[in-house]
Amino acid sequence: MVKKLDRAKARVKRHLRVRNKVSGTPECPRLNVFRSSKHIYAQIIDDVNGVTLCAASSMSKDFEGNGGNKEGARKVGEMIAKAAKDKGIETVVFDRGGYLYHGRVQELADGAREGGLKF
Repeated sequence: MVKKLDRAKARVKRHLRVRNKVSGTPECPRLNVFRSSKHIYAQIIDDVNGVTLCAASSMSKDFEGNGGNKEGARKVGEMIAKAAKDKGIETVVFDRGGYLYHGRVQELADGAREGGLKF
């Protein structure tokens, strides 16, 4: 009998593998990415204190466009970079959330870099 792959379980497994190596500190917090089929979300997290420092998503009130494509992901990256700059955060570690560094995840990272974040 052929077993069907569960993509969500595989992604969670990859994410846990990444999280074993990547952790955010108050000096260099973690930029986490989550993407669904229609939206994309980004958070900057301090793992030592267990606090989300700032967040941006395609569901925000000030977001215009579609969160399910590359242009929307780039806008969310720029939004998270602006929010981080307002909080005084310049360097982060990137957590791709178990997704391939390709497409929308890569565009979000490029947008955050254009906004001034270093990683």
